[in-house]
Amino acid sequence: MARQNYLFTSESVSEGHPDKVCDRISDAILDAFMAEDPQSRVACEAFATTNRVVIGGEVRGPESVMGRIEEIARACVKDIGYEQEGFHWESMEVTNLLHEQSSHIAQGVDTDGAGDQGIMFGYACTETPELMPAPILYSHAILKKLAEARKSGEAAVLGPDAKSQISLRYEHGMPKEVTSIVLSTQHMDESLDSAAVREIVEPYIRGELPDGWITPKTVWHVNPTGKFVIGGPDGDAGLTGRKIIVDTYGGAAPHGGGAFSGKDPTKVDRSAAYAARYLAKNVVAAGLASRCTIQLSYAIGVPAPLSIYCDTYGTGEVDESVIEEAVAEVMTLTPSGIRDHLGLGKPIYERTAAYGHFGRAPEADGGFSWEKTDLVDALKRAI
Repeated sequence: MARQNYLFTSESVSEGHPDKVCDRISDAILDAFMAEDPQSRVACEAFATTNRVVIGGEVRGPESVMGRIEEIARACVKDIGYEQEGFHWESMEVTNLLHEQSSHIAQGVDTDGAGDQGIMFGYACTETPELMPAPILYSHAILKKLAEARKSGEAAVLGPDAKSQISLRYEHGMPKEVTSIVLSTQHMDESLDSAAVREIVEPYIRGELPDGWITPKTVWHVNPTGKFVIGGPDGDAGLTGRKIIVDTYGGAAPHGGGAFSGKDPTKVDRSAAYAARYLAKNVVAAGLASRCTIQLSYAIGVPAPLSIYCDTYGTGEVDESVIEEAVAEVMTLTPSGIRDHLGLGKPIYERTAAYGHFGRAPEADGGFSWEKTDLVDALKRAI
């Protein structure tokens, strides 16, 4: 039986974290290609350091986009809010090293084969209304709220770079109490100390957490090392795809190891991970389990998944093998099947680059389509 009483911790990082700056640039470039040609092939990565961004990878799509790469990168950094001496959207150097997609990869992908081999996991649980693990969901929520306050001018003294971390006490398998809160946030006023920063951020943090979760026993660590003025890529280099646990379930579920940002939906690292979350969420929404992990596996150039695995951690209403058969019946799990079912051939990716790919509300233009629970009835019939 799964543990029922324990502490669990997850962290998030803000849109201004160096790695997230790179994820944003990669996904913005992907969106630019997808907007002009939904059949574009993109595998784009970015590296950021002091006043420099380097973009590389392989693409196949409209040449017109290639002439806009530098403009796209600068727009991302400007929107995030970097106007520091050591990293400024206007003065940073941008190097574009993108090149044409490998013909050896293309020959498998163009026949609806997976863009690579690998394993992908999706997860859902009943801890929150979003069917997400609570520690990662609320870690994201805190940073998103602080970014909104910073950009609106309400908390303009805060900088773009930040990290949050929440430890929750679980009782009978459900979160009950915050035992510790860690927040490190860049600030533009060098005179601020940890206490002053806590005074600014604490109301926002309390506003994002459920009533009663913060208690007099909750331990706070706000900017525990003191000042945090030098932030972003000027303080630490960034790279696309380095925050895969932040992007998914905060360590509460398995991860296959593949990153998402900068990859078009032929790359099953991304599309099949979205499909696995979609299936797991619908299994839980259908009442078939209160926790569910779905694993999918693929081989490069081969359309159908090699395996489908389900684990309901002893919470299932039916055997896992029945769920495995049902999810394969209600959704075609080839790359093109996933793309068509979830509508992934659209410029919907830049918005995923910060605050998590999962646990977000489905949007009218097709963004976060993998968060829908529209398979519930089909799953119940298949069972």
